Amino acid sequence: MGQTITVRLTKQLATWLAATAERTGLSQGRIVRDQLEKAKAAGRGRAFMRLAGSVRGPRDLSSRKGFSHA
Repeated sequence: MGQTITVRLTKQLATWLAATAERTGLSQGRIVRDQLEKAKAAGRGRAFMRLAGSVRGPRDLSSRKGFSHA
């Protein structure tokens, strides 16, 4: 592995994590890593947001007569 982190969990989350680990037979660390991987993968779905604000054109984006600011 690589990096080690310390996370403070609420009593509810700690109980859920322990119960889930017991039920599935996975380590608590593995469950946390899996959830982090899911969150990382879900973030890729919004790649289009990197294009926000990159539209080219007139400053007011309107070149039609009657809509331009003269």
